[in-house]
Amino acid sequence: MHGVQVAERETVAGHPVTPDGRYFVVRGRLWRRADPSLGEARRQALVQALMDARRAVGTARRAKDQAAEGRARARVDAAKQALGERGPVWWSDWAPDFNRHMARNTLYADWFAGLE
Repeated sequence: MHGVQVAERETVAGHPVTPDGRYFVVRGRLWRRADPSLGEARRQALVQALMDARRAVGTARRAKDQAAEGRARARVDAAKQALGERGPVWWSDWAPDFNRHMARNTLYADWFAGLE
């Protein structure tokens, strides 16, 4: 694994974080973390935009408004890309992206198997 090493047992909301800090694991699946180079104010603004967009998805679904739901989902995607959770990876060492892959099927398999 490449990149900056972080504490072996680091967690995000109780979910383990890979040793390089790129992903956290939920039910065995890797989820890309936000770009750590984002400033705190920018990250907070993007998280707020993401939460607003997610609420708009729910509102549109309850209203059965497919057009509004599509627009809200596009806002969710834009916020997640700006955070670095989707789209081009935020690291620069050419390591592959394993976002949404099962940890046991990636370079993180040994690390994942060693978690208690």
